[in-house]
Amino acid sequence: MSTQAPIRRLAVIGLGLIGGSLARALRGAGAVGSIAGYDSDPEQVRQALSHGVIDSGAAEAAQAVHDADVVLLAVPVLATAAALRACAPALKPEMILTDVGSTKRSVLAAAREVFGEVPARFVPAHPIAGTEKSGVVNSRAELFRGHRVILTPHARQDQAAQEQVAWLWQAAGARVVSMDPERHDQIFAATSHLPHLLAYSFVDMLSRLEGAEADIFPNAGGGFRDFTRIASSSPRTWHDILRANAEPVAALLRRQIAELQELHGLIEQGRWEQLHAVFERARAARERHLARIE
Repeated sequence: MSTQAPIRRLAVIGLGLIGGSLARALRGAGAVGSIAGYDSDPEQVRQALSHGVIDSGAAEAAQAVHDADVVLLAVPVLATAAALRACAPALKPEMILTDVGSTKRSVLAAAREVFGEVPARFVPAHPIAGTEKSGVVNSRAELFRGHRVILTPHARQDQAAQEQVAWLWQAAGARVVSMDPERHDQIFAATSHLPHLLAYSFVDMLSRLEGAEADIFPNAGGGFRDFTRIASSSPRTWHDILRANAEPVAALLRRQIAELQELHGLIEQGRWEQLHAVFERARAARERHLARIE
């Protein structure tokens, strides 16, 4: 970890699972002096105060940002431009601005839309951690421990600001890596965005079958729970993510549809050995992945 000094004041704009968890983690690590918070839902501000996640709550984003050293945007990706506009009156050139959005090209586009160009001290970031739960009451300090956080620096990136943001995430227990924004969006279309789309679609299909409530869902076992867990995630959040990253997700979905049609053909034609080969190939790929990360 680099030898950075703790920041004096953090402003968290968006008091949900991610924003609340980072606030808790930084406080626990002694990496921040005081924390101000704002959320468009006043109940989230109230709960953040009552749970000690923040020291002060604001009625407006600019009020929370005033006098901050680091401003964290933890809002849905399609709300990034609106959040930046709300913060803009209180932003100062020396402040560091960062985010936690799951898509990076859309976030950089929002910054250009609001400011004309991406501010040098804006550091785009994406923590690869979370749960299907939402809201500040579900935040926890250990959420990022051992997980990756991806920074996607831009052409005007201030190096000192990038190092400070990296240090904050390391203080929260995360492993920080850097990546090109376009490559980031392609990767997470495959590993996160498409899986959420498939989980939502699968559960929705089952829910409309005859007998879904009477005997399909009551007889679902562990496999169903594991496969569909992410369909309990915030629909608004994932609608926004998929909309913000629509092109790479749509390309992968076309490929997935073709793969499913091929599997359908194997079943209809009774080509069971070929189906078994697909299963073996998939299992081997997953086992190689688990061996690497473990």
